[in-house]
Amino acid sequence: MFGKMKKIQFLIIAAATLMVLTACEKVSPIGVLVSGTGVEDRVKMSHQYYYQHKLEFKTHDVSDKDEYTFLVGADSHLTTDDGRLREMLQMGLDNNDLLYAHLGDIADTKAEYYVVLEDLIDEYRWKYANKYYEVFYTVDEDDEFYEFMKDDPNSYVFVDTLTNRAYNFHDIQIPFYPVVGNHDITHNGWALWSNIFHSSFYDVFVMVSLDPLLYDHFIFLDTANGTLGEEQVRLIEEGVLDGKEMASAIDQEGSIFRNTFVFSHTNIFRPSSLQFASTFAREETYFLLNQFKKWEANIVFLGHVHKWDEQQNGMTTYLTLDSMSERNSPEPGDYLVRVHVKKDGRITWERVHMEYTQEK
Repeated sequence: MFGKMKKIQFLIIAAATLMVLTACEKVSPIGVLVSGTGVEDRVKMSHQYYYQHKLEFKTHDVSDKDEYTFLVGADSHLTTDDGRLREMLQMGLDNNDLLYAHLGDIADTKAEYYVVLEDLIDEYRWKYANKYYEVFYTVDEDDEFYEFMKDDPNSYVFVDTLTNRAYNFHDIQIPFYPVVGNHDITHNGWALWSNIFHSSFYDVFVMVSLDPLLYDHFIFLDTANGTLGEEQVRLIEEGVLDGKEMASAIDQEGSIFRNTFVFSHTNIFRPSSLQFASTFAREETYFLLNQFKKWEANIVFLGHVHKWDEQQNGMTTYLTLDSMSERNSPEPGDYLVRVHVKKDGRITWERVHMEYTQEK
């Protein structure tokens, strides 16, 4: 419906990129592309956005459930064919997965691909809203614009019955949480990516118990350049992603976090080897391993190398996922991971089969 309008929007963003390639000025990550957006600039921009909008990141409540699940995919490299990413989102919706995580390289950096991507996200925002929200049409059936407006999601108000809050369409948070990958930022693609997802790092909380108050913690890192960078290391050391603000506001003895899951694009271990991957600086690798230990991370999810791998280091499991792209993995296969988290905190996971193949 909005494809042509979005294509014009993304083409304007892409054109603006070319105009500022030699500029030094940096802009916020809410849709305006800037030059020189390396990890330091991305993290600074994202921290500003994250600080201003942190309360908008949804806290999921599963305290009344015996189990919740979440779905993880990687490296979809979406072009004009959205088949595999569409299949992942539909699987998550059909299975009532609490959230869907994506490990970077979501699309290759062309404006037309991001039109396809945003249309897909909006399509599933619409499906998600109709499944989980009460929907109220704002145009009277006798209104002359009824037939014209009835298929426009912006003509509806959506009410979350759990919180009794009303939302406009684009304020609804579809539980799709991507990290940024190296292909997402090539050719100054950061603005195309950030126009949709805004921040390159964030964390998400899942409330699993009310008494005592306990959360499972989901941490999403920016490793698109194969480095955390000084700014992100500083923010991690200062506890920006530790949930310390939430913990300090709760008068409770002991930790409020039960399980911790971490998501990164760049892998740490070489597939089928305990040797470190060569992309991270050695000092950063040790920093990350120590940080995962401090966070008591249960599973760290990784992408980038398009090759399945499972490693155990201390108490942490490292799962590196295959590429779910139909170009990299043209035949059907087990390209996703679904994690099951029980009421008592036990974790199991399974690989999930994808069927979509590109039409020839």
